Amino acid sequence: MDQLYFIGGITLFVSLAILWGFRVLPKENWQIMAVLPRQKTGNGKWKGLNLTYYGLLSANAYTFAVVIFIVLTASAGIPLVGLCLLVTGLLLACIPSSKIIARMVEKKTGTLTVGGAVFTGTILAPFLVLLVNHLPGSIVGFKVSPIIFLSAASVAYAFGEGLGRLACVSFGCCYGKPVHQCSPFFQRLFSGFYLVFSGKTKKIAYASGLDEERVIPIQIITSIIYSITGVTGTLFFLRGHYVAALMVSLIITQVWRFVSEFFRADFRGTLKVTPYQMMSLGTILYAAGMAVVFPIPPFSPVLARGLGALWNPWIILLVEVLWFIAFFHTGKSVVTRAEVSFHVVETKI
Repeated sequence: MDQLYFIGGITLFVSLAILWGFRVLPKENWQIMAVLPRQKTGNGKWKGLNLTYYGLLSANAYTFAVVIFIVLTASAGIPLVGLCLLVTGLLLACIPSSKIIARMVEKKTGTLTVGGAVFTGTILAPFLVLLVNHLPGSIVGFKVSPIIFLSAASVAYAFGEGLGRLACVSFGCCYGKPVHQCSPFFQRLFSGFYLVFSGKTKKIAYASGLDEERVIPIQIITSIIYSITGVTGTLFFLRGHYVAALMVSLIITQVWRFVSEFFRADFRGTLKVTPYQMMSLGTILYAAGMAVVFPIPPFSPVLARGLGALWNPWIILLVEVLWFIAFFHTGKSVVTRAEVSFHVVETKI
C-alpha cells in the first residue's frame, strides 16, 4: 500500500508539472526569471546578468532526480555515507560533461546536453562504485552493489530529464520541427498538439527564426515518455527487479532519444545520425553488459527505510547544496544580456 501511495503521488505531481509547463512555459515572460545589476554604464544604466527559469527548472529537476535516487538506494540498503559520496561524485562528473560534450558536438559555448551527461554517468558509474567500495567502503565497512546503483540512477535519470525538458520549453531549446514541414500524416497527428514559442530571446527564435510557428512539442512528448518510464522503473525497483528497472529505464529513454532526434529542428551536428544518437545506443549496450558482469542482489527494498533517509540532516544539506550548484551552473544566461535602470517613485516618498 505504501508503494501505491508513493508511486501515485509521484505520478500526480509529474503530470501536473508537465501540464503546467505545456500551457505556460512557451510564453515570452517565462524565460528570464531575474536580472542582477553588475556594472554601471555611462548612460546611468546597469549591465545585468540574466537568471533564467531554465536554471530554476533544471535545478528542480536535478534535485527531484536526486531525491528519487536517495529513496531508492536507501530503500535497498545502501548506507548514507556511500550514498552521499556516490551522488556527489556522479554529479561532479555529469554536470561539467553536459557542457563539454555539447561544445565538442555543436561547436558552441552557450549550450548543454543531458544526453552527453547521461552517457558519461553511465560509463563512470560502475567504476565510481568500485572506487567507493575499495576506499571508504573498506574502512567504514560497507559495500555498494553496482547493479542497484545503476538501476536507481537510471530510474532517477528518467524522472530528471522528464522534468528537465520543461526547462527546454522555457528557454526555447531542443525544439521540434515546424508542423507544416512534416509529412501529411504528422501534420494531422500534431494538428491540435503543438507548441508556439514567443520572444526573440528564446533559442528557437535567434537560432532558427521559428518563434510564433507551430512546432512539434518534442520536449513535452519526451517529458511524458520519460516520466512514465520513471514510474514504471520505480515499480520494478521497489519490487526488487533491479535489472528490469535498469534496462526498461535505459532502453525506453535512449531509444526515444535516438528516434526523437529526427523530429528536432535545432542544430545537432553535421552528421545524419548525430553523436547524441550514437551515445544513446552505446549507453544501452554498455548497461546491458554491466547487468551481465555484476551479480544481482537477492534482497528486496524497504520503501519506509528509503523515505526515512530523507530526514537525515546530512541528506537534507546535500540536496540543498546540489540544488544551488545546479542552479548556479545552468541558471546564468551567457547568450542574453540586460540593461536596467532605477529611479525613485516620487509619489511614494
